[in-house]
Amino acid sequence: MERVGFFIDGKFGEGPEAVSVRDPWSGEAIAEGGAAGRSDVERATASALGAFARTRDSSRAARAEILARAADGLGRRAEEIAGKIRLEAGKPISLARWEVVRARNTLQLAAEEAKRFTGELLAADILPRYEGYRALYERFPIGPILGITPFNFPLSLVAHKIAPAVATGNPVLVKPAPQTPLTALALAEILHEAGAPPGSVNVVPCSNELAEEMVRDERHRMLSFTGGVRAGWYLKSISGKKKVTLELGGNAGLIVAPDADLESAARKAAVGAFAYAGQACISVQRIFVARSIYGAFLERFRAEAEALGVGDPADEKTAVGPLVNAATADRVMSWLDEARHAGARILSGGTRRGNVIDPTIVVDVKPSMRISCEEVFGPVATVEPFDDLARAIAAVNDSPFGLQAGVFTYDTRTIDYAFRNLDVGAVLVNETSYFRIDNYPYGGVKDSGFGREGVRYAMESMTEPRVLVAAPG
Repeated sequence: MERVGFFIDGKFGEGPEAVSVRDPWSGEAIAEGGAAGRSDVERATASALGAFARTRDSSRAARAEILARAADGLGRRAEEIAGKIRLEAGKPISLARWEVVRARNTLQLAAEEAKRFTGELLAADILPRYEGYRALYERFPIGPILGITPFNFPLSLVAHKIAPAVATGNPVLVKPAPQTPLTALALAEILHEAGAPPGSVNVVPCSNELAEEMVRDERHRMLSFTGGVRAGWYLKSISGKKKVTLELGGNAGLIVAPDADLESAARKAAVGAFAYAGQACISVQRIFVARSIYGAFLERFRAEAEALGVGDPADEKTAVGPLVNAATADRVMSWLDEARHAGARILSGGTRRGNVIDPTIVVDVKPSMRISCEEVFGPVATVEPFDDLARAIAAVNDSPFGLQAGVFTYDTRTIDYAFRNLDVGAVLVNETSYFRIDNYPYGGVKDSGFGREGVRYAMESMTEPRVLVAAPG
């Protein structure tokens, strides 16, 4: 059994708060130890401040080398880290391996961006009296970054906090989800072995109370939070003057137009809705299908959903594993029961074994049902017909969320109309909302968040421009 603790100032340790990490599939404890207490959190913050004196003046080459070596180190430990993700998050092993690939790519992207991330030469002589003047700006690191991450992508989302911070010369302190501290601690170790100075990468599992205190602490110059809507906006409200980036929930829509490739749309929709038991903020939740192809799509979608491997995350064929805990499974089932009693029909799935819920397709849904208007964060998708594209887009937009949306079509007019009118952070054509590339500006609008991630865009948030003007002579 592994030990859980913290990684502060380049060393592992254990704090006074007893913790236990459990496998969502078996329910068995896989790690025990001591989370950080108040004095540990203070030491981590002080070590980050101390490290900033060194990291802020480090060269682009030095930062890039650390990140490149960390990417190599993660590659060497890929199977081990994937195993940690499978055990503590209940993520199917094939998806856990893909998460390692993505996280390694994030480190590599940051290594590349570290070399070219700079400022700009400005046109200073734009009025006659400014003749001979020169101006430029450069971006400078702001100081310690506080990252708070959820359970569902315990490596990739931690990498999206750490990699851009290292690339810009900022120290970073990560508070991982209580369900998944092991992967974050392993990544901190990899960064340390790659040459990250002590204190520049700290991982501190701790209570929510202590996390709140860190958010209020002005020594942390930025909060980068990924997690629940209510918690995210609350933390922003108490963050004071620090910068804030929020990556929050979703209720993603998918539009299947009359000219869509039905086979591709059904296959990708099934993966987008049900992979990892729908435990991603960009999982497909609401599907709107042109009425002329509605029946044909439903038939294919149901077949694709029922063909997905369900059960043990250790099985190479599994795509749909357990929900993170029994309480989450209870909630999803209660929402399904509520919708059924209000007139919805469960076309497929809706059955439960332990923490596993089979991929569930629901039709005859009303917009007021929680499986439609709130974030299910489980293996549930609703399917509705539409007669008019504008109304389908309005239905997608009729949500407090606006993270990503997919559109299956080959009609350029439909693509253009959807891109201009969907109120989301990204529109995916012939893909679903579940798709993400780690170098684009990822984020949403409305309750889905504030600011953008994606390596370069996070680097911009973690720096401030400083202007230099030189008079002639």
